[in-house]
Amino acid sequence: MIGYEVFARDGAARRGQLQTAHGTVETPAFMAVGTAATVKAMRPEDVAATGIEIILGNTYHLMLRPGPERIAALGGLHRFMNWPGPILTDSGGYQVMSLSKLREMNENGVTFSSHLDGTKMELTPERSIEIQRLLGADITMAFDECTPFPATEDQARQSMELSMRWAARSKAAFVPRDGAGLFGIVQGGVFPELRRRSSEALVAIGFDGYAVGGLAVGEGQEAMFKVLDDTVPLLPQDRPRYLMGVGKPGDLVGAVLRGIDMFDCVLPTRSGRTAQAFTRNGQVNLRNARHAEDMRPLDAECACATCTQYGRAYLHHLAKADEILGCMLLTQHNLRYYADLMRDLRDAIAAGRLDDYAASFAARQAAGDIPAL
Repeated sequence: MIGYEVFARDGAARRGQLQTAHGTVETPAFMAVGTAATVKAMRPEDVAATGIEIILGNTYHLMLRPGPERIAALGGLHRFMNWPGPILTDSGGYQVMSLSKLREMNENGVTFSSHLDGTKMELTPERSIEIQRLLGADITMAFDECTPFPATEDQARQSMELSMRWAARSKAAFVPRDGAGLFGIVQGGVFPELRRRSSEALVAIGFDGYAVGGLAVGEGQEAMFKVLDDTVPLLPQDRPRYLMGVGKPGDLVGAVLRGIDMFDCVLPTRSGRTAQAFTRNGQVNLRNARHAEDMRPLDAECACATCTQYGRAYLHHLAKADEILGCMLLTQHNLRYYADLMRDLRDAIAAGRLDDYAASFAARQAAGDIPAL
């Protein structure tokens, strides 16, 4: 199993460390999304240079190509993609819901047609866990159904109860290994009683960590924070907590205040490919004409290679010219920004000043980026 230790607390927030077979992760932590065994527009060594310590791989995409058996034969996902650090793999449940065609779900699992070529496939809790073992994941996720939003309470209940039955099967299928762990996923939509029942069911099964799923699907930040307020206190104090698919910087700060330890989201990498940058003074669109003659760094407080070696005018030019280098430089900066945000949150928790940090963060984000004079 994996190890987890909490070093400091500030309110509900925790400063901790996750120990895996491929290294340690300081928490709160942000995981870069490497869907198809690559963090888009980044080399693995450049991802590590941003301060990101753990990446996420995707069961659904990797089962379609190149295939988990092939990756296993080639030495596992770490060797295949040249990433020596920890890897978390999601279960594929969300992608089956959002990407696959002709999806049919029953008690056993999901049959679907590949979004790539229409091939009919089946994914069950047992097969999802097997794929993640073949990939060599440090953290495996239980197979679940991501409840769509909006959903009625009855729809959310049926979905959650199915996910809990699948969670028990996932636990039974998981092969314990040193430095590897299995996380359960709390479901239940925006309904407190369903979230309570889901949390209690997962704790009774017993997992190495607990994720909160089914959020960031359209419910809005206020509703998301309400779900966390209702759910996080029900989860074990001695296990890591992971908020799946979230999110914007303000979402991360608010979730850390509520006791979340781990995050993943495509936002920093996807935004980097669309000329959007995250900074300490809010989001910046590098396509805007106001940057055309601005030689200031993107973020004067950022030590990444993008901010220390290139000005906004050049980044604007790359964006307008649709040059690949622009995607690379902005993705590198965005990941560094997210890693720095996590580091600052860890430091604030350790110093007992998280509320002050959160207030300062919100004020700067609200003030926004100031144009050059």
